[in-house]
Amino acid sequence: MSSAPAFAPSEAFAIPEELADECTLPCRTGDPDLWFAESPSMLQQAKQLCAGCPVREACLAGAIERQEPWGVWGGEIFDRGVVVSRKRGRGRPPKSSSPARQGTAA
Repeated sequence: MSSAPAFAPSEAFAIPEELADECTLPCRTGDPDLWFAESPSMLQQAKQLCAGCPVREACLAGAIERQEPWGVWGGEIFDRGVVVSRKRGRGRPPKSSSPARQGTAA
């Protein structure tokens, strides 16, 4: 059972009929779970699909206004209602990326 919402990002706001007829929005085709994936690589794939979308800006503005809790909206990743540049994978980060360790090298 998927934990993704029952709708794709494009269904969260009204799309002008003439625009919807003229194009195929990336989030209306394929697997809707891609927009709410756990995998950072899948979320990056969703972001890339959003890049050329004609309603990307409206989608992002709506997601910010609604404080979407998670998923890819308007080409950005949301986590707990905040836009993040990328989603970190599960588990602990590698020790080499720790800021405390980077400053202590001799």
